[in-house]
Amino acid sequence: MAVKVRLARLGRKKKPFYRIVVASSQAPRDGKFLEIVGTYDPLKDPAEINIKHEQLQKWLDKGAIPTDTVRSLMVKNPAPAAE
Repeated sequence: MAVKVRLARLGRKKKPFYRIVVASSQAPRDGKFLEIVGTYDPLKDPAEINIKHEQLQKWLDKGAIPTDTVRSLMVKNPAPAAE
């Protein structure tokens, strides 16, 4: 079973809101997931991206594969530098 970090769509018609979730690659897009690791709101200006970096890194260390869209969101919202 491959685990992916991907977007799950919420919101109404024409007003999307996304959760960044860790889910099985075989689960439906808006179906069962293992953990919520962030949110993405494309309608705000600029788009609002919230990522729980510690939880996301835990899943990436375990071998979860981010989708192309999630990877680009991670680049736009990097983890804060550790002091």
